[in-house]
Amino acid sequence: QVQLVESGGGLVQPGGSLRLSCSASGATLDAYAIAWFRQAPGKEREPVQCITTTNEKFDYADSVKGRFTISRDNAKNSAYLQMNSLKLEDPAVYYCASVSYMCSEYEMFWAAWGQGTQVTVSS
Repeated sequence: QVQLVESGGGLVQPGGSLRLSCSASGATLDAYAIAWFRQAPGKEREPVQCITTTNEKFDYADSVKGRFTISRDNAKNSAYLQMNSLKLEDPAVYYCASVSYMCSEYEMFWAAWGQGTQVTVSS
């Protein structure tokens, strides 16, 4: 059973950047698709991006296209979300999730979740 731990969240000014990390243990991440979701206060959790075992990437949130980039480093058993040009609408708890199959935008599809990392954007 894979366990996931997110890190890298914090406070950043509008226009700034953050790089979130998702570190895995209990299994080798190369056999898993990885997704990033986010949940803002008072809103449902939404999918952001996904990367397959063959590094195919999927965008689910139109608002982050061109600004966020998902990646993975199987040698480090980790995945990442590079977030550039952060906006006031990006603050949320960001979660990574994994499944030993393909990408999906549906939350129920994902087998393992991290505890989340808070991203705050404020001037």
